[in-house]
Amino acid sequence: MEEGTALKYVLVINPGSTSTKVAIYSTASVEIHTTMVEHPSEEIKGFDRILDQAPLRKNAIVQALRDRGIRKEDIAAVAGRGGLLRPIRGGTYLVTESMLDDLREAVQGEHAANLGAILAKEIADDAGVNAYIVDPVSCDELGDLARFTGLKGEERGSLAHYLNMKGVVRKICREQNFDFMQDNFIVAHLGGGFSIGPVEKGRLIDVNNANHGGPFSPERAGTLPHGILLKYAYSGEYDLRALLKLLQRNGGLVSHLGTSDARVVERRIHDGDEYAQKVYEAMAYQIAKEIGASAAVLKGKVKAILITGGLAYSTMMTGMIREYVEFIAPVFVVPGEYEMKALYEGVRRVLSGEEEALSYEEEVLK
Repeated sequence: MEEGTALKYVLVINPGSTSTKVAIYSTASVEIHTTMVEHPSEEIKGFDRILDQAPLRKNAIVQALRDRGIRKEDIAAVAGRGGLLRPIRGGTYLVTESMLDDLREAVQGEHAANLGAILAKEIADDAGVNAYIVDPVSCDELGDLARFTGLKGEERGSLAHYLNMKGVVRKICREQNFDFMQDNFIVAHLGGGFSIGPVEKGRLIDVNNANHGGPFSPERAGTLPHGILLKYAYSGEYDLRALLKLLQRNGGLVSHLGTSDARVVERRIHDGDEYAQKVYEAMAYQIAKEIGASAAVLKGKVKAILITGGLAYSTMMTGMIREYVEFIAPVFVVPGEYEMKALYEGVRRVLSGEEEALSYEEEVLK
């Protein structure tokens, strides 16, 4: 226990489809412990709604704390992954009843991340401390011009990997002495789906919605010509659910090569598979085009280009992207995800007085 304080730890909770990632940080920025709590698929399948899983997951988190000897009296705050809330700007938010009501009603859809705030609030209440979320996926900081489409009354919205994207920008700013609130960056989050966009003075002012467009990715079909999309929609072979599955889960590398695993693709390339080579090059080409478009949005004023996400582990892919875009700005590669540390850091900034926690109710009204 740190001398002179009874509250020592920040608990971080990040629910996935069949697991819950749990991390414990000291208030002195030291990562104490991180674990992935797996939930048996048979148990998960037994719930009608994702939110019904909350007691199962909470019990697993509490047990993980007990295993580490962490008492509720030792907890300073709890951070949960933000879910599919109403559109709000990025930042650290105090978890409130209005927020929980929107998550229970699934105002933008059901997702395991919706459990983040709910679990954080329950555990925080038990400990007598505050619960927070940071940069939820439903953030929307698009500029006015970015919202326009070619049909009046139809606007673009924003669902993106805000937490990892902004966390990585802050990380590079610390390491390179850049200014998060003054400098401009382009961030490419490359996972099963891609989120690529310009961060202008701390705000993600434009970004592709990975489910609706942008480059094709390991699982997503990306932007398609209207004629192709209409052909599939009116073929009689797909209802809406099946078509969405095709576009969002069975597109991209899965469609072309039968796998979403870049390591498998690269092995095939090394073994002389020319089609796999072309598909992989095309994906890099489309990522680079999206980065170039982001540079245009920032009018060329770009401090750095950041490549993150699981695909950033591939030196082959990042190397191909570099060849296209390094003329714009220096390229930094931050492989994997930075979400747990980003959640902790958002709470730390509030606890230290560096930032004030935002009000969900006020931001929704704005």
